[in-house]
Amino acid sequence: MSDTKKHIPYESLGSQLRNLRERNRESMAEVSGAVEIDEKKLSMIEAGTERPSEDILLLLISHFAVEDDKAAELWQLAGYDKQQSEEDRDHDHEQSQSGRQQTLMVMIDPRVMYSDSVEVVANERGVVMNFSQAAGQHGQPLTVSRIGMSRDQAKMLMGVLHQALYDLENPKRRRLGDGKNSQ
Repeated sequence: MSDTKKHIPYESLGSQLRNLRERNRESMAEVSGAVEIDEKKLSMIEAGTERPSEDILLLLISHFAVEDDKAAELWQLAGYDKQQSEEDRDHDHEQSQSGRQQTLMVMIDPRVMYSDSVEVVANERGVVMNFSQAAGQHGQPLTVSRIGMSRDQAKMLMGVLHQALYDLENPKRRRLGDGKNSQ
């Protein structure tokens, strides 16, 4: 590579994501709104200067309805096909050596967000659910909430939802339970 050309780490990934957006005839504003990132960040991702987080990449793959083979290629171009890249391991080591404590802040919002559609993206690592309302520009779904979880938690959630709906529909019947005979 010549000295005059600056190395762009995710140029191929960004180019393919931009092509998907253009093929769908969507603006930066429409796509950034759909995956809940600002246009500047999407622009940097498409330029290849910034790698999207795993969640954002999953949302983009889902938003563009990318087929499995192409999705795997995008995942690989982002470097997520490896367990943990050398760069990430170095960064984690620097964080632990710096003596700084990392803090996770969770915002608690008691409001209930209602949706009229859900899109689910699953891979080996987990599940991301995007709840939407058909209130976006030009009838586009507007994401009102995103929830990510492990595959085990998703399976448990399916059981809890099934039980809650069963109880609602059968208020006087005994519970389904765990399948064991409890008489």
